[in-house]
Amino acid sequence: MKTKMLAAVCVSGLVIVLGAVLGSGSIPPGDLFRIIGHKVFGFELPEHIKTATVAIVWNLRLPRTLLAFVAGGAISVSGAVMQSVVRNPLASSYTLGVSSGASFGACLVIFYGAILPVAANFALPVMGFLFGLVTIFVAIGIAQKLDVQMQNHTIILVGMVFSLFVNAVTTLLSALSQDHIQKLLYWQMGSFAMKDWPVVWILAPVTVAGTLFITHYHRELDMMTFGEDQAATMGVPLKAVKRILLIAAAALTGSAIAFCGVIGFIDLVVPHIVRKIFGAAHRCVVPMSAVFGGALMVICDLAARTVASPSELPVGAVTAIIGAPFFACLYFGGRK
Repeated sequence: MKTKMLAAVCVSGLVIVLGAVLGSGSIPPGDLFRIIGHKVFGFELPEHIKTATVAIVWNLRLPRTLLAFVAGGAISVSGAVMQSVVRNPLASSYTLGVSSGASFGACLVIFYGAILPVAANFALPVMGFLFGLVTIFVAIGIAQKLDVQMQNHTIILVGMVFSLFVNAVTTLLSALSQDHIQKLLYWQMGSFAMKDWPVVWILAPVTVAGTLFITHYHRELDMMTFGEDQAATMGVPLKAVKRILLIAAAALTGSAIAFCGVIGFIDLVVPHIVRKIFGAAHRCVVPMSAVFGGALMVICDLAARTVASPSELPVGAVTAIIGAPFFACLYFGGRK
């Protein structure tokens, strides 16, 4: 098991390197490490590395690649938690309306110029995160009112209905404000373009802290996969643990999509791949979902910016094109 995990980490590191060196103008991997050494440790650069190359790698490609990795990791960990908590292979944080809530918050910023007095420059990501988190709080509250035990089917149904309602409100607002609808649509399809280091420094600690926090509940997650009755018999406080894990999963997804837009299918596909390779123990599933999800997101982002170069595709469209048929084969093949 440790060998598999180490191999996965090494492959992910290689993917990050490829994401940073490949593009419309590729550079040798050795130059990448020389540029990192120059920027981080102050090493002298060879004469053949131009200033423009340093700027492209350090200011554009490297932060974009690392952001794609941490965002993919956050979304994948969230998907692994959701599938285990509600015992549904098709579950994700989007099921409970995180993406629809974040889209509504983005709509308010893009269409009506809603700003925050403290963080005006981060109005879009902050509003997206807050509205995504508020949506899941409301969905959990409604589910608890309807079903005191918060059974899985109640959570899923309430989440889907509330998500549809919020999407309908966003659509109505879009119909009333046609001027900026293209910007909202592009945000909803996801992109890592023009993201710089401050975004990486914000999202990376959130992803690491959230992954470690959820991994702390690996025993409860293992027990919940056997069913609610069995978990309760084993002493798991279901209501409290469900609420904590659902909010943690929503916070990870909300943080990622707040900066990068709505990106789907990664959270559905990656946990299934991880379980097939490493088994069902969440002590491995949660951290390996972060590693595999990050690597897959970097690959999808690399495809988004190179397939139709010099134009760029929305990364959400690429993940859907790759993820949908792959997940269909994985799921229905497993059933067969």
